[in-house]
Amino acid sequence: MNLEPYRVCITLGTRPEAIKLAPVIKQCQKSPLLKTSVILTGQHREMVAQVMNLFHLDADQDLKIMQAEQSLSDITCRSLQGLETLFTDIPPHLVIVQGDTTTAFAAALAAFYQQIPIAHVEAGLRSYNLYNPYPEEANRRLIGQLAQLNFAPTAAAVKNLNDSGVIGEVHLTGNTVIDALLTMAQRHPPCEIKGLNWDDYRVLLATVHRRENWGEPLTDIIKGIQLILDQFPDTALLLPLHRNPTVRQPLQSAFGEHPRVFLTEPLDYAQLVGAMQRCCLLLTDSGGLQEEAPSLGKPVLVLRDNTERTEAVTAGTARLVGTNPEQILKIASELLEDHEVYQRMAMAINPFGDGQAANRIVSIIERYLQ
Repeated sequence: MNLEPYRVCITLGTRPEAIKLAPVIKQCQKSPLLKTSVILTGQHREMVAQVMNLFHLDADQDLKIMQAEQSLSDITCRSLQGLETLFTDIPPHLVIVQGDTTTAFAAALAAFYQQIPIAHVEAGLRSYNLYNPYPEEANRRLIGQLAQLNFAPTAAAVKNLNDSGVIGEVHLTGNTVIDALLTMAQRHPPCEIKGLNWDDYRVLLATVHRRENWGEPLTDIIKGIQLILDQFPDTALLLPLHRNPTVRQPLQSAFGEHPRVFLTEPLDYAQLVGAMQRCCLLLTDSGGLQEEAPSLGKPVLVLRDNTERTEAVTAGTARLVGTNPEQILKIASELLEDHEVYQRMAMAINPFGDGQAANRIVSIIERYLQ
């Protein structure tokens, strides 16, 4: 019988990873069987720090890999080399990764090279298009083939993993993002935006950043949102800008002078939850918001041609609208003009979990290590 705690290493590099792993980190830290270390790659810096502070978490190591205009190869190579050193010095009994980022893939590969078991949180998402979303679809498929423990958020994700022929165990746990969301929503966080009185408008909350939407698709999304604002003068747009200039500059050029558009720096997670609680509906290409907003009764229009979160579409909490301007206007108009259509989406049951995913995950990890 092992008398010492099992060493568990949790790696993360981006804000979504930090949000979704925060409940897992908290739960691991409560376990007398586990000695938990948190490693940041630094793929994102300020945005991860905000989340860590909100959840009162500290990192044990920070690889600080972030550089200006870093490529996917840069992120992968620097993460892989930094993690190899850490995993060699004090090998953990288990490495936990989350989702489908380049950090998650590099951490899984580094653990595999050291023959350390891997646990994959939010495993089994599939779009069945290798280049959309890119590189996420490839990352999550590769991680799934390396992991010993696959924590699937939904029954559809379980099926995807089984269909993929993964060797590791597959467990249905729910999605940890709901754990994090409900924890934060209970605080009723404020979201004060300069010049925006939430009572004056039906506020649309939009986020756009995905690589596959760069260029012409982003131009089309901008046109679609402009059409909505033109047709519905009682609406306003809250648009937190991603730091990447490829996305940021076109949005600033299009909306910078619009009197009903409020451009902000990226909202911290508490502000984002507060904005979701107060907005009318969301237009987004973010995966996480497709999962979170339904728990707050907010319809989601997905600005992508496909989604790996098909459960949201099936459940009726999200609509896949793509990037065509007329289609964006058409679906948004249905929701803004028809109260019954809006209520059907707002009242649909969120398929992504009940807020207990982290408890299930840590219980499974404890059994596995013992």
